[in-house]
Amino acid sequence: MPFRPISHAERHLVERIGWLRAAVLGANDGIISTASLIVGVAAAADGKGPILAAGVAGLVAGAMSMAAGEYVSVSAQADTEAADRARERFELDTMPEAELEELTGIYQARGLDRPLAAQVARALTERDAYGAHLRDELGLTAVAAARPVQAAITSALTFAAGAALPLLVAALVPAAGLELMVSGAALAFLALLGALGARVGGAPVLRPTLRVTVWGALAMAATWGIGALFGTLVA
Repeated sequence: MPFRPISHAERHLVERIGWLRAAVLGANDGIISTASLIVGVAAAADGKGPILAAGVAGLVAGAMSMAAGEYVSVSAQADTEAADRARERFELDTMPEAELEELTGIYQARGLDRPLAAQVARALTERDAYGAHLRDELGLTAVAAARPVQAAITSALTFAAGAALPLLVAALVPAAGLELMVSGAALAFLALLGALGARVGGAPVLRPTLRVTVWGALAMAATWGIGALFGTLVA
């Protein structure tokens, strides 16, 4: 009986890196910035009206800022990738032998002897020279390709979702002790987000959880200090 390789579908964690990075960044920034804003305003103001107004404004402005920032930065990456792709296609059209030799050198550097490296380079060139150079020379793959719209939408939505959590807590708890309650809830949300992001990305849970929680605590402590100082000065 002839051997038939078993075909099975594989989904690797790296395939999630585009949307996962934007999602974790957006939600993390939403929780930290909105909770910090609420805590800072609560330390300086009396009554929940100004606190909630500041929180809603921070949610809307932050979501739009995240979307614009992600779109611009990832678009710049996409433009660079497009330029490299165009240059590689031009070089393949104008100097195919030099590009073949370059590909051979890449495979030699990875451990193949010269005859085998040349054989592999020629076989891949005959099949798809452009794809081989994008993958093995430039490191460009479909998995890691820049997607500006996806990054912008993901960041905006996750920022808004993250910002809504401390804002909801601020709306539900009494004004007395609001800073402490929002801070505690925000730290819990950050710890959960760090653990969830690590789990989805296949990484150990403890270090990402501690990292995001510590930075969130520092941000809220700094804004609370500024708010308290400002409230003392204007009182």
